[in-house]
Formats: sequence, C-alpha cells, structure tokens
Amino acid sequence: MFLSHRVGYVVGVLITLLALSHDCQARVHSHGRFVRIKGTRFVLHRSYFVFNGFNSYWMMHVAADPSEKYKVSKTFREAAAAGLSVCRTYQCDERVFQALGFVISKARRHGIRLILSFVNNYKDFGGRPQYVEWARNAGVNVNGEDDFYTNPTVKKYYKNHVKKVITRMNTITRIAYKDDPTIMAWELMNEPCCQADYSGRMVNGWVQEMASFVKSLDKKHLLEIGMEGFYGDSMPKKKFNNPAGYNQVGTDFITNNLIKEIDFTTIHAYPDIWLSGQNDSAQMAFMKRWMHSHSIDSNKILKKPLVLAEFGKSNKDSGHSLGERDQYLRKVYESMNKFERTGGEIGGSLVWLLMAEGMDSYGDGYGIILSQHASTRGVISGQSHKMTTLSRMLLRGKHGIKVGFLKAWRHLNSCSPC
Repeated sequence: MFLSHRVGYVVGVLITLLALSHDCQARVHSHGRFVRIKGTRFVLHRSYFVFNGFNSYWMMHVAADPSEKYKVSKTFREAAAAGLSVCRTYQCDERVFQALGFVISKARRHGIRLILSFVNNYKDFGGRPQYVEWARNAGVNVNGEDDFYTNPTVKKYYKNHVKKVITRMNTITRIAYKDDPTIMAWELMNEPCCQADYSGRMVNGWVQEMASFVKSLDKKHLLEIGMEGFYGDSMPKKKFNNPAGYNQVGTDFITNNLIKEIDFTTIHAYPDIWLSGQNDSAQMAFMKRWMHSHSIDSNKILKKPLVLAEFGKSNKDSGHSLGERDQYLRKVYESMNKFERTGGEIGGSLVWLLMAEGMDSYGDGYGIILSQHASTRGVISGQSHKMTTLSRMLLRGKHGIKVGFLKAWRHLNSCSPC
C-alpha cells in the first residue's frame, strides 16, 4: 500500500509539470539552446529531450503564396496546442527561400523545432532528378538519376544549395540559419535510394562527402541522412527484417549511419503500403518488429538516438475509418513507450501528415487536420504529454532519483492516450 501511494505521488508530481511544458518549450528559443546528443539520447540544455512531432512537407510552398500563409501559422498553432514540439519539412526549392524564413519564424513563435531536408529523392519539390536534369541541360554528360551521387557537377550543385541555405540570413528574425536553435537538425535527403549500386556503397560515399561538407559549414546543428531504414549487405541476416521487395534499394541502415558526422538515425514505416493485402494484425506486427530491431541496433551497434521520422495510416486503405487510424497511432505510441523499459528507446516520432483545412491538393491519404479530427488530436496530445513526462522522469533519474522510475512509467502507460 505504501509503495503504491509513493508511485502515485511520483506520477502525480510529474503530471503536474505538464501544464508548464508549452511555456518551457517557448522559452527555450529565447535562451538560444540547441538540441544536442548525449549517447543515445537527445538533450536540451541539461535535460533529456524526448519528443512527439509531425511532418508537414508542404510548408515552404504554401508559405510562398501570401494568400495561403495563414495555413502555416494555423498548423503550428494547433500543433503546439497538441504538445507537438518538432516539425519535419522540406527546403529544396530555390524559389521558396523567403518562405523558409517565414516558416522558421512561426515555428520559433510556437516553440516548435524544425528538421529541414535539403532535397527530395523524388522529382517532386526540386528532387534528385532535377539536379541531374540541370547538369544535362548545361551540357554535362550524365547517364541517369544515380549520377546525382557521383557526378562532380551535380554534387557541386547540391553543395551550392546547401551552403546557400545554411549561411542565409533570415530576413524576418535577422538570425542566420546556422545560428538559429529553432532548427533542430538538417537532413541530407528525403528517402535516398540508388539503383546503380544495391550494396549501399555509392550512397555511403555520397553521405560521407556531404555530411563532412555540412559539418564544415555548421557544427551547431545536428545532422541525419533521411533514410527509411532498409538493411543492406553489411549485415545480411538483418535484411530479413526488410519488407518483401525492399532488399535492393541501394542503402544500408548500419554502414550509412556509422558515419561519424551523422548524429542520429531515422526510419520510416508504411506497412499499409509495404505489406499491402495483409491484414491489420500482420501490418502491426511488422511495425513493432521494424521499430524494435532499429531501436536495438541504434542503441547497441550505432550508439546513436533513433527517430521514427515518418509513420501513419492512409484513409485510402480498404475499410478505413477514423477509429482504425486512431487505434493504429495509439498502438505505435504504446510500442514506442514500452521500448523505454527494455533498453531500446526511440528518441522521438514524427507522424505523417499534419495539414490545415483547404489543402486537398496536398493530401496523400494520410492527412490529419487537428481542428477537425478531435479523436486523433486526443491520441496525439496524450502521447505528447507522455513524452514531456518521460523527459522529466529521465532528468530525475539522471540526478539519482530513481526510486519508482520504471513502475511510475509503467503506471503512466497503463492508461492509453484519449
């Protein structure tokens, strides 16, 4: 009886701190604190930083239209109200530099940090094929899209873009991007792949070169690759974890992330696409294995934090309902939280895809509009609260106050998000 009261007291104290979480996040930016790495954890100032976040790839393009900018502000406002603290978006088009400054300023205002991707693997939004096409139009002898990784001219185009982004002064905040703690991390590319070399060595050489280049310009921000997480030839047995048909994408989760300039690892997860035709139970079982194997490998082999950087459930799936999506998100969050007790922690997650009203043209079936989907908002908010609580529990454990930690965390997770 005494122990249960003690555990309840610990949980009660921690949950009381949740009311302060949004204000604390907003104050972080004014103090100029960058997110750092300590072992397999993210840290912010002297506290552990475990986050719940979201993807909104569309922000730069919407912000480039003065009549549509309000959708960016509205999305950040609703995300902050739901406790979301990190947003991943793309910065891959020369035309939207002014829009990038606006997006950063709004994220800063709402206490949300950004992960910014330099380029897309696909043709959309100034992707990898566009760089190769520019070289071809300039008279450079290129054979195909995979020359992106090896052709000196194409690599120079990419480096010029990266340098222009990192060293640019935000005309709104008057802070250079390389000096702005609103940016949590840079991403080399969204979902790199390579058909010219399935071993992953070609991509690995490119990652090494570009990661070193980014760090030569900016040592303050974190850096990640943007990988989906497919295993490669370096550890053949682990390729059995890949979904069928994804053993030859030209990347290697282990070797690519061993590069010292890469600060943390990422995975994406779409079992509804990768295991299309299988039932929900089979897809969820894969999802749990996918997260677990990468969390263990990130902690034990790579010794870097892991982020579940994309996941969601499409409303285009047969028999889809809002309740099914909520249940799926809830189970993903619950699985992540359980890993915390088994040494396979995941540093944060970014649900795909937050949107505002009136954005049907940007939808891909995964869109979530927090103001319209109250039940989904409840699930997401519940996970945000748990991540804030976990950050504070880890801080207490760091200072030697470990009594009841696991039992308190287990107690908190016995109640599913709303």
